[in-house]
Amino acid sequence: MTKRPSMILFDYGHTLLYEPDWDSLRGNRELLKHAVKNPNRCTAEDVQREIDAVFAEVDRVREELGYEIPCTTADHLAFGHLGIELDLTPLGHEIVFWTAASPGAVVPHADELLDRLNRMGIRTGVVSNNGWSGEALRNRLDRLLPGNRFECVLSSADYMIRKPDPRLFEIALNQAGLSPGEVWFCGDSMRADVMGAHGAGIFPVLYEGFAEEEVPDPGFPMLRIRDWRELIELLKHPERDPS
Repeated sequence: MTKRPSMILFDYGHTLLYEPDWDSLRGNRELLKHAVKNPNRCTAEDVQREIDAVFAEVDRVREELGYEIPCTTADHLAFGHLGIELDLTPLGHEIVFWTAASPGAVVPHADELLDRLNRMGIRTGVVSNNGWSGEALRNRLDRLLPGNRFECVLSSADYMIRKPDPRLFEIALNQAGLSPGEVWFCGDSMRADVMGAHGAGIFPVLYEGFAEEEVPDPGFPMLRIRDWRELIELLKHPERDPS
């Protein structure tokens, strides 16, 4: 593989952005400010206990079956069971909670990488295993990475399936009008991102900037990156074979 890709697709969490100081209770406190009905006078702590119970079920579905249940659907169950109604649209619900739980932060040098890709004319997009909708995800990406030119932002919440299911990658390829050999995928998960991209015929790049230990090689060509500036340098010199 000696030529630059036409497009690079990215994972979201711990690849482009991360969420320091995450606090679900803080997010639910913010949501309760929008309550128009709370007959049982539930506190944020009451809501958090209900949410935790619901998401224990959701996580089993995600991990054991590989299907996605959107966070707003799970929240709708939890809040409805408590008799709470909010004056928010589904998108407003997502943004209010997510921003309060953690406003988010840019992975070091991810913005520099995107700027370099834009200047090189390399197209970009996002494919994420995420409980929040693609619309909410795009809102967050646009707020924290305002220079992005993502052509697509796909969230598993909108498609029911989760990476490494190759269909999510194939949907992105369909939207881009590209073949797998023209695209790279960057992510921090060996299973979801590297194995998933490889299964769809896309060249995988494993971002290890947050990794605590080295992951064994999967037995097929891939690239490991610990600092996005490494990828910037590689793309400046496409004759260097990343495989």
